[in-house]
Amino acid sequence: MKKRLFNIVDYLIKEDEKRVIHNFRPKVYYNAFGAYPPALRISSGDIVVTSTLDNIGRDASDEQVAKPGNPLTGPFYVEGAEPNDVLAVYLEKLWPNRRLGRSSSVLSPNVVDPEYVMNLPPFKHEMLAEWEIDLEKGTATLIKPEVLAGQLILPINPMLGCIGVAPPKGQVISSATSGKYGGNMDYRGFVSGVTVYLPIFAEGALFFIGDGHAVQGDGEIIGTGIEVSFDVRFRVKVIKDKSIEWPRAENKDYIMTVGNARPLDQALQHATTEMLRWLQEDYGLEDEAAHILLGECVEYDVGNVFDPAYTIVCKIKKKWIDIMRKDQAVP
Repeated sequence: MKKRLFNIVDYLIKEDEKRVIHNFRPKVYYNAFGAYPPALRISSGDIVVTSTLDNIGRDASDEQVAKPGNPLTGPFYVEGAEPNDVLAVYLEKLWPNRRLGRSSSVLSPNVVDPEYVMNLPPFKHEMLAEWEIDLEKGTATLIKPEVLAGQLILPINPMLGCIGVAPPKGQVISSATSGKYGGNMDYRGFVSGVTVYLPIFAEGALFFIGDGHAVQGDGEIIGTGIEVSFDVRFRVKVIKDKSIEWPRAENKDYIMTVGNARPLDQALQHATTEMLRWLQEDYGLEDEAAHILLGECVEYDVGNVFDPAYTIVCKIKKKWIDIMRKDQAVP
């Protein structure tokens, strides 16, 4: 049986006394994933406490400090990370660091019937809606347009839209899209308490984060979430002698695989195939067991249907895997 993915949560418990914490204040931001000079060198097991800008380049003071277009914090060079290893990133804490968020206010034309597109208001990338974020209560209240002010109050669910490493073959790819390396996946499930697993293509992994959303619905169908700058705390672990094809993730209840592609069915195919690999190669399920389990228990989330590459997440509850493994008597 191939080597199982590393459980970084267990690692945190066992190795907490050895932790090294980096308090990193970004000075340079990039609008693409690529092999840029490292912003900070860290070691496997280290914790990083840092911040991200919103998607248009505004910081915690709402000052413009970088170019619009999902400016990224990083890259973080992880010592010992090499191509064909896996980088595990445990998202310890994600939280907005200012009280004003912005979002678009018009649906993307590609999410409605073609004959309905002419009825849509003109789509604009400018942030046309504003939200007051209560950092203590954890809510976002619509304050603009004024005619709707106060009518919508949402619990926040802070997530990272952009999370990824340097792409393969030395490519530099816009932070507007995504691929095997991660990227702008805009998955609302990438919240505090989740471990994200990324394939490594470059020495040091060169890990980036950005594009914090206080709230976002499935699909990011207006092209944004409630965009806001973030405070972030994460921990990394390099998993040697283990390779994956597409990003994976887990929380206490689910394992998840991510496909990034267009059209949408191709993204679903990538995510489903990666889940089969995980169940068969790492959990030891036989072909028929893995297929039946997915057929009756799989769940799919739409990460985004706005970006150049769409994102589909395939997920399954750990409890169903445990039951199937016991039935197979898998050690």
